[in-house]
Amino acid sequence: MKSASEAICLQEIPDEISLSFSISNCPHHCQGCHSQYLWANVGRDVHPELVKQLAAYSDLITCVLFMGGDDENQKADLKQELKFLKANYPNLKTALYSGSESVSEEILKLLDYVKVGPYISELGSLKSPTTNQRLYKIDNGSLIDITNRFWEKPYQLKN
Repeated sequence: MKSASEAICLQEIPDEISLSFSISNCPHHCQGCHSQYLWANVGRDVHPELVKQLAAYSDLITCVLFMGGDDENQKADLKQELKFLKANYPNLKTALYSGSESVSEEILKLLDYVKVGPYISELGSLKSPTTNQRLYKIDNGSLIDITNRFWEKPYQLKN
């Protein structure tokens, strides 16, 4: 499993400051994809030492997000990294943005948040109330749909 980039994100998971890994080799190739560079198998290998190095910023972040990792060959690596995080950084939440319609129970058990669904341009992204994509908070094995958190309008000052 390779990460094309890593970043601190403030908007991908509501109420969380996330360390995001953009996982390459995406098998979905959605029409209108804004991250087509992730279709290729590019970047550096994600392994526990890299995750440990970056999670050292755990006083700045509250969540570790893997954006991708849907390729069948990457699932074992993804599970390994999620298990490592849960064992070594229990205070950090874990999240996965998947372009698949569903995620295995084995992986769901290691997550606090999961986004599922391919990008369909006519339906829009998570910010659109017509989107097919869903973001769930996982609470004791239950999936709580929090997609509408992206639809709220930001606070505006009145003149």
